[in-house]
Amino acid sequence: MLSAMNRRELLAGAASAVLVPRSLTASNPPTPTNPIGFFLVGDTHFLADKDNPKSLDARSAAVTSKLVDWLNSLPGSEIPAKAGGGRVLPPLGVIHAGDCIDTGDKANINMQATEWDAFADAYGLTGKDGKLRVPVYEVHGNHDSPRGDGLAIQKIIQRNQKRPGVTNLSKNGVHYSWDWGGVHFICLGIVVGQVAEVTRKRRYAPLGSLEFLIQDLKDKVGNSGKPVVITQHIDMIRYAQPLPVADSKAVGMEWDPADVKGYYDALRGYNIAAILYGHTHGRNVYRWDGTNKPAMTGIPTFNVDNSSHFHGKQQAFFYFEIHPTQLIVREYHTTDAWETGAWTPQTWTAPLRMGNG
Repeated sequence: MLSAMNRRELLAGAASAVLVPRSLTASNPPTPTNPIGFFLVGDTHFLADKDNPKSLDARSAAVTSKLVDWLNSLPGSEIPAKAGGGRVLPPLGVIHAGDCIDTGDKANINMQATEWDAFADAYGLTGKDGKLRVPVYEVHGNHDSPRGDGLAIQKIIQRNQKRPGVTNLSKNGVHYSWDWGGVHFICLGIVVGQVAEVTRKRRYAPLGSLEFLIQDLKDKVGNSGKPVVITQHIDMIRYAQPLPVADSKAVGMEWDPADVKGYYDALRGYNIAAILYGHTHGRNVYRWDGTNKPAMTGIPTFNVDNSSHFHGKQQAFFYFEIHPTQLIVREYHTTDAWETGAWTPQTWTAPLRMGNG
């Protein structure tokens, strides 16, 4: 298995060939009339001190706090020419691709409570009730609640009742959607599933996310052609295996291949601007055509690196701009656990088609 840095370097070249139709420089900036901007973070892994569960682990406290400082400080700042130039737009919010906390898959509820409280204190909800100055839109990951019955799920359900701008909420309160600037956003939790015709047990509980996705696209997007951005936690490309897959093999997979196919099939006919996820602790950018290999055509897909994991110094997050005719994505990274930060010398762009109103 490649290390995070080697994987990042390896995938950067492949991503450029797939998703960057032209080079952006300071002298050739995009000139949209109404762009919107937002950040994507993931795998923050707030960790409590095992020996003192009422306090955060010192490593985690330092890196998670400094990440939020960077998210607050970047709006309005200049982007260097090597990363496309321009200035960071005032973000409409931060999307969090899951693994907000670290021990939601463990039995220590005291550690989970400390971790979630620290996450909520740092990120707040509305941009006015935490350290983060903009609203946050999180999904749960396998370290939050792999079976969908943990503290993090309970908290997300409560938060979704008050989350700014939400226009649709699943029956169980876990999955939700909203619009920013003519673009439809959907948050679908850990994985998307499950298809009714395959009844075997899933390693991670989808909690009805496929059903919600299908109905949400029908009701909130329909034939409008509106661009759609979807966030889940787990990477789908590894599990886009040819069907059928034996039960004995599928039950050990993080995402059932039958559900991955069901996910892709549900997106057919819609204007999917991007799929966002975390989990892998490495940046990966590619187009997805429903198969298990990056494609030359398909849905632009952005796998965000770990953003504040206590275990390492290399962290990163994405900055997205949505313009009337294109999606522009940049990465901000650190090599010293957010003591310093810098723009990755690369820009990913993909054509974008707005809806018909």
